[in-house]
Amino acid sequence: MGLSNSLYRHLQKISGKLYVTREKEELLCYSYDATGASFLPDAIIFPGSENEVARILRLASKEKLIVVPRGAGSGMTGGSVPVKGGLVLVTSRMNKIFDIDENNFIVRVQPGVIVSDIHKSVEEKGLFYPPDPASSSVCTIGGNIGECAGGPRAVKYGVTRDYVLGLRAVLPSGEVIQTGVSTAKGVAGYDLTRLIVGSEGTLAVVTEITLKLLPKPEAIKTMAVFFDSLQKAAKTVSRIMKEATIPRCVEYLDEACLDLVKDSLSFDLPKGIKAMLILELDGDINVVEKDAEDIKKLCFSYDALDVLVAKDQTETQKIWDARKDLSPMLYKIATNKINEDIVVPIDKIPDMVKVIQEIQKTSGLKVVSFGHAGDGNIHCNIMYNKADGDESERAKKAVDELFNATLSLGGTITGEHGVGMTKLEYLPREIGVIQIELMKGIKKVFDPQNILNPGKIFH
Repeated sequence: MGLSNSLYRHLQKISGKLYVTREKEELLCYSYDATGASFLPDAIIFPGSENEVARILRLASKEKLIVVPRGAGSGMTGGSVPVKGGLVLVTSRMNKIFDIDENNFIVRVQPGVIVSDIHKSVEEKGLFYPPDPASSSVCTIGGNIGECAGGPRAVKYGVTRDYVLGLRAVLPSGEVIQTGVSTAKGVAGYDLTRLIVGSEGTLAVVTEITLKLLPKPEAIKTMAVFFDSLQKAAKTVSRIMKEATIPRCVEYLDEACLDLVKDSLSFDLPKGIKAMLILELDGDINVVEKDAEDIKKLCFSYDALDVLVAKDQTETQKIWDARKDLSPMLYKIATNKINEDIVVPIDKIPDMVKVIQEIQKTSGLKVVSFGHAGDGNIHCNIMYNKADGDESERAKKAVDELFNATLSLGGTITGEHGVGMTKLEYLPREIGVIQIELMKGIKKVFDPQNILNPGKIFH
């Protein structure tokens, strides 16, 4: 479609010449996300306020200009990729933490705030924001809102949607809406807040978020549990969730993961290890100590090789750094990967592990799995070389088999990465045609001209 010179100049008047560009190098930088898929936009704009966002969208509506909202671009399904060109609207300048209300346990932030900065700011005041995606040091809260991100602590505390009390957002028409409440509860009308959370920037551009906070836990205890089979680890997860106090994190790493991270750990792995669980407990210090002992005994009763309790914060950090560095380290195995964040019922994790092992065998590809086992969320990474046409076809077939098995076990094809552009072909299998049509109807109400992030979630 392109962008006329007059329209480009108008955008410059809104946000300033410094914050609008169509230089090829800049366009390339904002053409892709963590999927690697790349589509060049026509221009990029960095608004500095809600007012600017409203003016941009009013202009876009008038000119039928496509607008693609974007945070840090760390998404895994192409949610912020400009598949149809247009204007990429980057919220990185809108990065203020307005106020932390210690009395009412809330914080107001702009969408461009880095998630780890929220963690740090509220914890300094004795408060706690639980959602912690692996990319929390780089991803923005606006992106988390768009994808309804989770992270390891979701097993106990839930995901982003569970902490969003209210939003300010700009509709494609340029109108500003305020949704939700600043109170502990409220049921006034349809819940537009929860509708926008997870909508992947297809309904509105979020400009301010009110988040619910919790008291900061008094104590945290981190444990690493080792097994000589992935099946034993998977079964132990089910028993922990049924018989023990629910940990705030239950992560698992398979043998391929351990081969990649073993040099990053501050301890030696036991001989014969095939899987590792990372467990983390929090709460009252005395309760945490007792719960850790109970879980340790339970793990040994299910044939754990060993249980290591982190002796200090340094050891804890090394364990988590190894877990969070896994995704980029996978490229040591192959040049490309397909990362799917499937979720199955907790008691079906052993069955899903079997399926993944079978897919690896039948595809002839390395299939690496890790994830938030405590809530059934498995990150399944199918490793392949894109330049090899045969491997690409086998990888595609493996994804198909993975999703079919996930759905047959009562699961979902995406737990926290969204649908974006990579999963839209598969979505009807899970939710059916009627729900797709309902979603299209909602999209049309919010965005009748289909200018806001088209080509995502559904056709």
